[in-house]
Amino acid sequence: MPIARMQLGKNGITDNFISSLKNVFNTHNIVKIAVHQNKEETKKMAEEIIKKLGSHYTSRIIGFTIVVKKWRKARINLKH
Repeated sequence: MPIARMQLGKNGITDNFISSLKNVFNTHNIVKIAVHQNKEETKKMAEEIIKKLGSHYTSRIIGFTIVVKKWRKARINLKH
């Protein structure tokens, strides 16, 4: 499956954004989310996204991009 790409807008992490993200995971296992914030804000956003998605997801930050991966089994979030 190819990697999906999304952009997190100025409204931030809304319920609509999370539901759109969950819909993308119906057809993809990895989603790259572009964020236009500073490094600390990007980390906070990644933590909030994973918290709202659940334990079957992990994230990794590369620059100003949050890479979210969906797993079949629940995982412990690894901090990178």
